[in-house]
Amino acid sequence: MSLTVQPITGEPALVVCNTIRTLVIADLHIGIEQELYRSGFGIPSQTKKISDKILTLITEHSPDRIVLLGDVKHNVPYVSGQEQRELPAFLASMARHAPVEIAAGNHDGGIDKYVIGSVTLHPSAGFVLDGVGYVHGHAWFHPDLLDAEYVIMAHNHPTIRFVDDLGYRSAEPAWIRAGLRRDDPAFTDRYRDHDSANPRVIIMPAFNELCGGVPFNVRNPDLLGPIAVHALKIKDAAAYLLDGTNLGRIGDLTRLDTDLLK
Repeated sequence: MSLTVQPITGEPALVVCNTIRTLVIADLHIGIEQELYRSGFGIPSQTKKISDKILTLITEHSPDRIVLLGDVKHNVPYVSGQEQRELPAFLASMARHAPVEIAAGNHDGGIDKYVIGSVTLHPSAGFVLDGVGYVHGHAWFHPDLLDAEYVIMAHNHPTIRFVDDLGYRSAEPAWIRAGLRRDDPAFTDRYRDHDSANPRVIIMPAFNELCGGVPFNVRNPDLLGPIAVHALKIKDAAAYLLDGTNLGRIGDLTRLDTDLLK
């Protein structure tokens, strides 16, 4: 079987097919409601809603493996009471259907206490599964990921900003497909033994709708993590909405946004 990476239309999730079938989801941020409460927003727990949505995707796509691309939990540097109550059942509900692989994110401190059974926690440098590299994106990835055909990452919660003629702004979650840049010393010095490696990089939108995101098509996007800042050709990257709409090159979308703001 040839390797395919297919976003699920209308959902911030994708399915990778090679020798096995893998469902990939990023940036769940279980427990974000507590931070929002401290800021004055009384939002009830969304964990069951998120869990039900994931279980529906599992039923529809029958994965052999489930990959969570980091920031499974939200609060740092501690584990909140909400997370303590909800994480065990949340992870167990998925693990009953398929083994779960977690690429540790910057919000996942303390999550190891809840990783049992067929749930595996990988380090922040990521891992390779069935020919594809997976990493959260807040830290440099392991060199082995460069030898994969695809590297799938998260962390930035990518969005595309839309601005109308009156200056009204809105943002939509987006998929970003980017190539590697090799003109940044921070990248070339670290991966000098992988000069010929050229994986295709896909940045996933956040699964949790409460997270917000980084607009990629502004003049100076506030990108997060060394991979996005030093390793990716963002202006030449392609952007896609969740419904599959190909918006084209980020650099062209940036010019459009700038023109409308003049």
